[in-house]
Amino acid sequence: MAKQVITKSIEESLWQACDKLRGSVESSEYKHVVLGLIFLKFASDKFEERREELIEEGQEKYVEMKDFYNMKNVFFLNETSRWNYIKTNAKQDDLALKIDTALHQIEKNNPALKGALPDNYFSRLGLDKTKLASLIDQISEINTIADKQNDIVGRVYEYFLAKFAIKEGKGKGEFYTPKSIVNLIAELIEPYQGIIYDPACGSGGMFVQSVKFIENHYGNKKEVSVYGQEYTNTTYKLAKMNLAIRGISANLGEKAADTFGADQHPDLKADFIMANPPFNQKDWRGKDQLTDDPRWQGYDVPPKSNANYGWILNMVSKLSDNGVAGFILANGALSGGGEEYKIRKKLIENNLVEAIIILPRNMFYTTDISVTLWVLNKNKTEKTVSKGTETRNYRNRENEILFMDLRQKGEPFEKKYIQFNNTQIEDITNSFHTWQTDKESFENIPEYCYSATKEEVIKKDYSLVPSKYIEFVNRDENIDFDTKMKGLQTELKDLLVQEETSKVDLQNVFKSLGYDL
Repeated sequence: MAKQVITKSIEESLWQACDKLRGSVESSEYKHVVLGLIFLKFASDKFEERREELIEEGQEKYVEMKDFYNMKNVFFLNETSRWNYIKTNAKQDDLALKIDTALHQIEKNNPALKGALPDNYFSRLGLDKTKLASLIDQISEINTIADKQNDIVGRVYEYFLAKFAIKEGKGKGEFYTPKSIVNLIAELIEPYQGIIYDPACGSGGMFVQSVKFIENHYGNKKEVSVYGQEYTNTTYKLAKMNLAIRGISANLGEKAADTFGADQHPDLKADFIMANPPFNQKDWRGKDQLTDDPRWQGYDVPPKSNANYGWILNMVSKLSDNGVAGFILANGALSGGGEEYKIRKKLIENNLVEAIIILPRNMFYTTDISVTLWVLNKNKTEKTVSKGTETRNYRNRENEILFMDLRQKGEPFEKKYIQFNNTQIEDITNSFHTWQTDKESFENIPEYCYSATKEEVIKKDYSLVPSKYIEFVNRDENIDFDTKMKGLQTELKDLLVQEETSKVDLQNVFKSLGYDL
């Protein structure tokens, strides 16, 4: 029988090669090196492609004029910023300085990249020059524009973001939301056209998947505008590079900034909000700060001990009259008292909560807990809406909330994580959209979904914990518990006897060796 040959993808092969060159550099630092170089290679490949076009068109005299590149949405690169120059000088002692200079010049020549590229990062990090040269050789193997249908550089960039998030693990991988969760949110809220906003955008994955959703459903990505904000400067740069690689124009604010303390989009009204804000953020506002913030208007001030409801009200304040939000929060936000209870009660009374969806554990690289996907909708009334190529009639669900439990869904990947596959995402979103549009066809399913009326939620004291509403099958009803308990007791006694016997045997061994126990 012939031996099966397993072919590695370009992403996997490149990752393994680059990771071997990392040496003593922390993943949190190394990702900016690798992703910065991938961006540089991509920008250079696009530049060279456009340069050849100009030459073929007989316009050689314009090949060094940046306007002729910008008009085709191509970044202009001067000679010392091009990949061939970097590769030719890869054995020089000042390679790191040359890379930093190249990135600085690209940003300077292309205003759209303002604040996007690593600033003096390579020189400051002090990466071993031999390993840096080898890294240049590895990335040189990627022809980032060879297959326009399959978006090679986008795939590589996305793969690397995920792998770095896994490498960094708990407490450090917040810049990346797992792809299958982002896909699920996009399929649920369907951002076909209008303004998309993410108040904690990380590396920009929500925007990338939104545009992919539009393309996959034959929409027009020119009909959406992207707005976001990110607190960490290095992550802000990752997002701008990630979006630039995809050709996505976005307003991420003038700088990296705290969404609560320095809102970059105070007057924004978004049609779609997608977010994965920090879980259970402590001390997010000072003792007397933000108490009169307009974002809390009509609600109680969120407690400073936990930002969960601060994030919720920030998003509510940004929604347009027909706006929909899909976001992730820790399960603790589903119940509890104090100011959170008062805010949750008002959200329910205002008919904003559309769906509460419990996700499986181990979906995130930063925590192993089960978390919740919330869907808020400013307009749950009966309406007709165009969704890409189809028109959909929505039923009035003002006085209902859909609860879903997905903890039995998902499949393993990377040994210890869980993700949804495409079929599962399709099944979940079909259930949600059927609930929205077809009261006759939708049915409650034990251990999966339940449509609760507002009256039922009020009787549960405004709790949004799905297990209070979804029916669970008692699988233990046919078990003879007395017999089962007697069997377990016998097994326990046998184990204790074995342990005592082993202890005596061990003592005898030590005594035979002259030890007095």
